Amino acid sequence: MHFVTLIVGIWLLPKANTLKCYECIPGTTGTCTDQAKECTSSDNRCAAMTLLTYTVGDSKPREIKAKMCTQAEGCVRGSVNFGSDKTVTVTECCASDLCNTKHVSEPKSIPNGKKCYSCEGQQCTRTLNCEGDQEYCIETITNLGGEIQTLKGCASKMVCDENGSASFETFIGQRSSCCQGDYCNSASSASAGLSLLLVSLLCLVLLI
Repeated sequence: MHFVTLIVGIWLLPKANTLKCYECIPGTTGTCTDQAKECTSSDNRCAAMTLLTYTVGDSKPREIKAKMCTQAEGCVRGSVNFGSDKTVTVTECCASDLCNTKHVSEPKSIPNGKKCYSCEGQQCTRTLNCEGDQEYCIETITNLGGEIQTLKGCASKMVCDENGSASFETFIGQRSSCCQGDYCNSASSASAGLSLLLVSLLCLVLLI
């Protein structure tokens, strides 16, 4: 009898250690409804994510909010700004049942004094004022619709770190480099493009 009780207790232990979190994955309308869901792993955390994309000419940013269970590496906060387009993602995590009740608020975008080069047309000589936690200049080469393109701008430390860059790989490309110091991402000719990468970034974040 004690042996059976022990086996049942061991079987129930992983379930007892898993969190229950709110899940809210937006559909085509961009809205969703909270539903309680038990996470699949004891390593999961409850998370609330906000993804903001800014494009020059838009009256306001495109905003996507979601809630989910995620691994610790999915608890990311970072931004990358290429001048004509900017993306900010903030994922706040917590470790108690149904603790992700609130959506993440939009972070403030305040110039921090750092300056990097960005591209305009075929030239990458335009000054870009970095904002918030964007302490690095970035240069990346990406394949957009079969065309190899270079993008330059500002990025946060999380985007430039080895672990963080893996999360942003679909967005910033596989051949990216960061540096510290004003205008350290040297000026040169290039073509710029970004908007078609935003859907890929959203899918990557939601699947972490």
